[in-house]
Amino acid sequence: MNQLSNDPASIERAILKRFSRRALFAKGTAGLGAAALASLSPTYSPSANAGAGLPNLPDHQPKAKRAIYLFMSGAPSQMDLWDHKPEMQKWYDKELPESIRRGQRLTTMTSGQSRYPIAPSAYKFTPHGESQTMASELIPHMAGKVDEITLIKSMHTEAINHDPAVTYLCTGDQLPGKASLGSWLSYGLGSENENLPAFMVMTASWTGRRQAQALNQRLWGSSFLPTKHQGVALRSGADKMLYLTNPQGIQAPVRRRMLDSLARLNEMTSQRIGDRETHARIEQYEMAFRMQTSIPELADISDEPQHVLDLYGPEVTIPGTYANCCLMARRMAERGVRFTQIFHRGWDQHDHLPTDLPKQCRDTDQASAGLLTDLRQRGMLDDTLVVWGGEFGRTMYCQGDLGQANYGRDHHPKCFSMWLAGGGIRRGMTYGETDPFSYNITKDPVHIRDLNATILHQMGIDHEGFTYAFKGLDQKLTGVEEASVVHDIVS
Repeated sequence: MNQLSNDPASIERAILKRFSRRALFAKGTAGLGAAALASLSPTYSPSANAGAGLPNLPDHQPKAKRAIYLFMSGAPSQMDLWDHKPEMQKWYDKELPESIRRGQRLTTMTSGQSRYPIAPSAYKFTPHGESQTMASELIPHMAGKVDEITLIKSMHTEAINHDPAVTYLCTGDQLPGKASLGSWLSYGLGSENENLPAFMVMTASWTGRRQAQALNQRLWGSSFLPTKHQGVALRSGADKMLYLTNPQGIQAPVRRRMLDSLARLNEMTSQRIGDRETHARIEQYEMAFRMQTSIPELADISDEPQHVLDLYGPEVTIPGTYANCCLMARRMAERGVRFTQIFHRGWDQHDHLPTDLPKQCRDTDQASAGLLTDLRQRGMLDDTLVVWGGEFGRTMYCQGDLGQANYGRDHHPKCFSMWLAGGGIRRGMTYGETDPFSYNITKDPVHIRDLNATILHQMGIDHEGFTYAFKGLDQKLTGVEEASVVHDIVS
């Protein structure tokens, strides 16, 4: 104080500057921040290699090094694709029996209907492969892959509306605020390529419904995990990622000097405040700099031979199509990206199912099968886990005018179908059964928590012990309710 002038106004300004709100929080919480960091995440090391995972993982021999999740957002109709119910032809336009419904919850879109008429699938099913798995005529390419997959017919969830249901599958909780599956895998296992993110996301275009459910970035967000583990979205336009290119007039050497200076400033802030996100920010800047070279190389498919492009279908060279996204997923996998997720929207067929569902299948069927073929030919399928499915199923009863082109099906969380391939999953297997109405599970139920536990298990992680301390709880992808690895489908 004796160094200040005797002017009262000068003294007041100096005191306010020294003890401003920002300075108070920066200085007063430095020790607390460091202590909190240590208590929240004992295994987190700010100085660790950006591509490294936790030192104790994997905790058992993994069957899969990487995973590709093909997410059909909107909920595919299981009885029109995979869950063959020939008995329903005799039930055409008859009422869904109460003994089958059992008072189960309905959405507001059909809860006011006066009738619930049975709408058998209009599509022909035939057996395929050595496994003689029944598959719809809408998916001829995947029908040829039934000996490569495990088909689960007994998936179920509690969520009956899209947003909580998709959030549930992607983050393990119906409520927003939890870390996504890909972020957990990035946090636990890290990346095999320091020039690419461990978790990448693509949203494919679709040709079905003109409107589709929105996708929120929390589906690939990191939440309480360090932000470097959030999914990085690859775009279909000229700029594959936002803010990746340098501003006009800024050359790479200049950008390098800017990042070096910024890193020094951030390091000073980190030492003063103890905020782990500061180190995450440094690592993100460095990753972005490296991606300025790696992303253009990844997105350039000019080196792909024609016979490989033909596997994925005629739209493979059109950026943003599902076929192109599947090819990009394979390129990401072979470059060490740990987890890739493709969202394909438009599967919410409350109406116009006979016209829209075939379009959705044309978008995805050949490319999904082509991805499996491509991975197998490259020797990658054995250690790459591929998952296909949506957030819930559809009802056997009709929504709209039965027999007309505008009929549809409502949401149904009590049973739906998904398939898995590669990554140590058994081949040519069908798991779980449903009743003749594809309404209730009759054998081997698989909850979505069980699915996530199984994905983690195949990647070498015990879901019970894979936790992160946050808000006084040991957070888990599979939550606090019971979840079990589906060992029967693991080879």
